[in-house]
Amino acid sequence: MQGGRVYSIPVGAPFLDALAAGLWDASGRDPIALSRATVLLPTQRAARSAAEAFLRLGDGRPMLLPALQALADVDDQDLDLAHGGDAGVAAALDLPPAIPPLRRQLLLARLVLAYADRLEDDGVAAPRSPEQAARLAAALARLIDQVQAEGLGFERLADIVPADYAEHWGLTLRFLSIVTEIWPQWLIEQGAVDPVTRRDALMQARAAAWQAAPPADPVVIAGSTGSVPATAGLMRAVLGLPCGALVLPGLDLESDADAWAAVGGDPAHPQHGMHRLLAGLGVERGDVAPWPGAAGLPAAASGRAAMLREAMRPAATTEAWRALATGADPGLDGSAFDGIRRIDAPGPREEAGAIALLMREVLETPGRTAALVTPDRGLARRVASELERWELSVDDSAGRPLAESAPAAFLRLVADLAAGQAAPVPLLAALKHPLAAGGRSRDSFLRLVRRLERRVLRGPRPGPGIDGLRRAVAGLEDKLADERAGLLVWLDDLDARLGPLLALLAEPSVPAAEVAAAHARAAEALAASAEESGADRLWRGDAGEALARLFDELRDALEVLDAIPGRSWPGLFEALLEGRAVRPRWGAHPRLHILGALEARLQRFDRVVLGGLNEGTWPAEPAPDPWMSRPMRRDFGLPALERRIGLAAHDVTMALGAPEAVLTRSTRVEGTPTVPSRWLLRLDTVARALGADERFRPDPVPALWHGRLDRPDRTEPGAAPLPRPPVDRRPRRLSVTRIETWLRDPYSIYASQILRLRRLDDLDTDPSAAERGDAIHKALDAFVRAWPRDLPPDPLARLLEFGRASFAGHLDRPGVQAFWWPRFERVAAWFVEVERERRRSLSATATEQHGELTLDGPAGPFVVTGIADRIDRLADGSYAIVDYKTGGNPSKGELKSGSAPQLPLEALMLERGGFPGLPTAPVSSLAYWRVGGGEPPGRIDEVADGVADLVAEAEAGLRDLVATFDDPATPYHAVPDAARRPRFNDYEHLARIGEWAAGEEDG
Repeated sequence: MQGGRVYSIPVGAPFLDALAAGLWDASGRDPIALSRATVLLPTQRAARSAAEAFLRLGDGRPMLLPALQALADVDDQDLDLAHGGDAGVAAALDLPPAIPPLRRQLLLARLVLAYADRLEDDGVAAPRSPEQAARLAAALARLIDQVQAEGLGFERLADIVPADYAEHWGLTLRFLSIVTEIWPQWLIEQGAVDPVTRRDALMQARAAAWQAAPPADPVVIAGSTGSVPATAGLMRAVLGLPCGALVLPGLDLESDADAWAAVGGDPAHPQHGMHRLLAGLGVERGDVAPWPGAAGLPAAASGRAAMLREAMRPAATTEAWRALATGADPGLDGSAFDGIRRIDAPGPREEAGAIALLMREVLETPGRTAALVTPDRGLARRVASELERWELSVDDSAGRPLAESAPAAFLRLVADLAAGQAAPVPLLAALKHPLAAGGRSRDSFLRLVRRLERRVLRGPRPGPGIDGLRRAVAGLEDKLADERAGLLVWLDDLDARLGPLLALLAEPSVPAAEVAAAHARAAEALAASAEESGADRLWRGDAGEALARLFDELRDALEVLDAIPGRSWPGLFEALLEGRAVRPRWGAHPRLHILGALEARLQRFDRVVLGGLNEGTWPAEPAPDPWMSRPMRRDFGLPALERRIGLAAHDVTMALGAPEAVLTRSTRVEGTPTVPSRWLLRLDTVARALGADERFRPDPVPALWHGRLDRPDRTEPGAAPLPRPPVDRRPRRLSVTRIETWLRDPYSIYASQILRLRRLDDLDTDPSAAERGDAIHKALDAFVRAWPRDLPPDPLARLLEFGRASFAGHLDRPGVQAFWWPRFERVAAWFVEVERERRRSLSATATEQHGELTLDGPAGPFVVTGIADRIDRLADGSYAIVDYKTGGNPSKGELKSGSAPQLPLEALMLERGGFPGLPTAPVSSLAYWRVGGGEPPGRIDEVADGVADLVAEAEAGLRDLVATFDDPATPYHAVPDAARRPRFNDYEHLARIGEWAAGEEDG
């Protein structure tokens, strides 16, 4: 290794192993000489991997390693000791510390909110919530970092003309101008500088120190492409050292001069970054030498390297692809695609499953390694989850989002509970979380939660807060006195644990730091169990420790934020969690890895899977920037977003040098067709030109393997349930409405009358259609009951009065006032007009009449009960039975066919004297009155002919039904006739109709 030289390690060579071998040889294989070298690498992870490479080189023997550091990891104390007297170094070391990221985000959020106030005063809509401000502040912090990293100044904003952009970008420019005037002063008041400012200053100080006093020992920067100006400056300084060297990753030394020249004008090319770097260093590509340590290590086959060079050829020179089919390059043919596989999976689930299988397969060969390289964190999590089926834990270099960890989810749920003032859904979500115990054993705590859910939370929402729950519990029936007493004691304890947080979040303005402290205390109190304290349970493990550090940071950082509305805390807390990851410190499999593109650049594995190769994923769509549009970034001087695509292309090229590379994508994501990555399309084009279409055709086998994992060899549809309970357990009393259910779905009668199962009400329900129908029924019944013969002088006004009384419990709800009440007004007008005409032929009217009829059955008496909405005595002495319907009602055909026996059975009761107080007489009319309030507001479906026959048929049918089910061999079948299935069925899922109905139809 010669000082002042630039080297390159080719694509496919194990970069860190080659680096270690070259340094070992350069040191004369002297451990002491090796330990005096300094090696700077792009990341801390790369530094750790380099240490492992040296250990492999030494075959596990103890070694003195060189100083392995991340490029940006400058130790200011070491710099001070060695070079503190130098003026340039002293100035950098005199810089204040970097402002903590969270404190900076909240200070910027404060600026955003202040500017929003000014915009509101000017009549312009602006973000007003702390949550929005925190997210905008995070984006603003990234913009500040980009500007400082590129060595630009915000004074360049003056060169941007607002008139050239849309009006809202003009407002943004105005805000950025204000920020750049205020922010430096705020940093001075904070006694801090921006992190990038300090990082770059320390890197520049290190460069200055080395230039002033060049170290005699080797200094090597390896694996960096110099995309950050400060890094490029440090590389320039190292290049000037007597023992300094740069080792570049995968520099293309073989492409022709025209193609290399075109790379300089193509920011999306994988070599563009290193082209710029060499130009900035004043180094010609021809002066770059192969790294000596790579000579004895396997690299990508020459054909593979040439193929990748062609596939990534600059757009301006792609006409050269035409020559590939002619064999103009004898070293390049279809064999270049050997070792490369492609998988086009139907969707992300199948893609993840195929990748997991390929990684698992590698473990069948001792010593082989595999890695998934992808920027798609969703795909990475899916693959990690799929690998867990084989009890394999994989190290994901990006970690897992802290917000998705169990303790973070618990903290978010506690915040939602408090902001919602213990509304049913957020309350149960928090109390049913595995961390919730409330000072009890988990089992006893859950029993109380479920009891509260059944008795109070199902149905309409109780009053707000713990006090609202107390009132609802206190109103329970006396037969539940023991449960009521236990729940009240428990609610007192719950109030002591959560009450302070609920009170704070109900305040219109409260210090954010106070809310954060109360949030942590409430979460600890709720997490406490009978055996452990809440702090021990909540802050345990990697995620718990990360959250504990976050709350420590919040305690100081939130002081800079003005008071916030209490209800805004959950959103602000979630915004502050974004971007934080948690990484397990142990337990990962040593031969399987999930890496981001940067982490994978310097590492080598036997099988590399490049996942998520779709446009918009890899390369990624540029994230929307709320502060600068693309034209504004260009005019300001920030680098084009295509440069990121070029860096990503370089990472893909490096990964494709692996002995076995697998490229995967999903053809559809969430049902939407996807577009293959531009790099896949380039590889497709080159494969066709080389006649390697078959070699590069998508391989369906891994996805098919994954599909077979969970697919049984054969499937047998479930059998329909056919319960046959003893006759003495079968019901001997049913209402007329249940008789219809008995006909249509006997299994529902079995579930409701024998098993005594009842459908739970929904949580936090609005008034349902059933409640609307009940309110209309009550109003109509009250009106007819008040005036059974003659109508009052103002019937519509009177009916509306009854309506207001029956709707009184619901009119405070906006939906009822807006939709239900206008419908009732239309019903009332229609009903009054019908009554004016109808009353002329009536002699009496009775409402809500309870009736009963007993029939003899083989197993004993069977009782039918019913409540008739309305029974009119007509002038000819016969009866007319009316049933009000606010929803759908049976058709005349169903009434005549016997499928809807309710009204015929009520007529049978009436003719047999089953309604006390009403003399027996024939029934001449059966009618459903549809009173839904739509268009038309009402409708009468009446059967007036053949009523006697309908009644006789209903009686015969009922007797036959009773006799059939008095036979112990008769099962309670679920929906015996699909054409007559009930309109509503609370027990369909219990009968598992979907499992066996299709099988019966096929049979």
